[in-house]
Amino acid sequence: MSSSSPASLLEVELLPDGPPILHVDTPGDAAGWAAGHRDALRAQVTEHGALLVRGLGLRETDQAGAVFAALAGGLMTEREAFAPRKSHGPGLYSSAAWPNNQPMCMHHELSYTLEVPGLMLFACLSAPGQGGATAVADAERVLQALPATLSERFEREGWLLTRSYNDEIGASLEESFGTDDHAAVERYCRTHAIDFAWQPDGSLRTRQRRAAVVRHPKTGRRCWFNQIAFLNEWTLAPDVREYLVDEYGEDGLPFNTRFGDDSPIGEDVVQLINSTYEEHTRREPWQPGDLMLVDNIRTAHSREAFTGERQVLVGMAEPQRLPDSGPTPEVSSR
Repeated sequence: MSSSSPASLLEVELLPDGPPILHVDTPGDAAGWAAGHRDALRAQVTEHGALLVRGLGLRETDQAGAVFAALAGGLMTEREAFAPRKSHGPGLYSSAAWPNNQPMCMHHELSYTLEVPGLMLFACLSAPGQGGATAVADAERVLQALPATLSERFEREGWLLTRSYNDEIGASLEESFGTDDHAAVERYCRTHAIDFAWQPDGSLRTRQRRAAVVRHPKTGRRCWFNQIAFLNEWTLAPDVREYLVDEYGEDGLPFNTRFGDDSPIGEDVVQLINSTYEEHTRREPWQPGDLMLVDNIRTAHSREAFTGERQVLVGMAEPQRLPDSGPTPEVSSR
């Protein structure tokens, strides 16, 4: 890398077990500082897949939103959310609602949609007492570390996401699709290659097939890119899984994943994927005021279990329609 490249303008601390960290003196105008350093910050994300900026002193929602806008321009409106979020303005959200004592395993945000965020932005306004890190893992290395027979099968077949919407678990119809109007939901599903079926009680079940391995739009490198393990029943705590199966049945789980040929994914496969992620996980505890930028295609992220109060704001930007994202070949309604 030449000394004149944007990335070389910032002195970043490279940690063996954590994301790269840039330490800055708290600026009076965080958004102005972010705008002035945008190219250099984005170059670091391109080079390393993620960057933690420490010292910006982000404390207010509006302040974080202004920094996000300075770095990414327009923010995306989330669709097909798997868990509810609180909106703090256009494209500015709380972290997804998820039990504090349950981790959110490694995943790529909205990897089951046709238009995925290329960039994730996180701002920590208040840090938890313990845990709660937004850890990261390099998707290229994870793909290389998985057994070839498994990764090749997923690359050949893709993966299938099944969802059953209800008003108790996960995002509701309105939270996921932006509306609870059945006709509008059907139009969205047809446009976005989602197979849907209304149930006798009026609830909705959907199925969508997506690619498990994609090429990065900038580097062309192959990345393990999906939510196969995170949204699978075997990642749930045993008591939670037992309750959901008893309550909704095997076919009515709020979300589950299968092989692309519709075969079930065994507990052993899910454990293998999660253990491979863990071997490549880098983590750094949040400090109040931190900013983190994540290349959503190259880098998976997680949210670890925590205690205390945790307020991390989220933005999604740079929508990408990946050419090899393999939608369901035929979409129908039943």
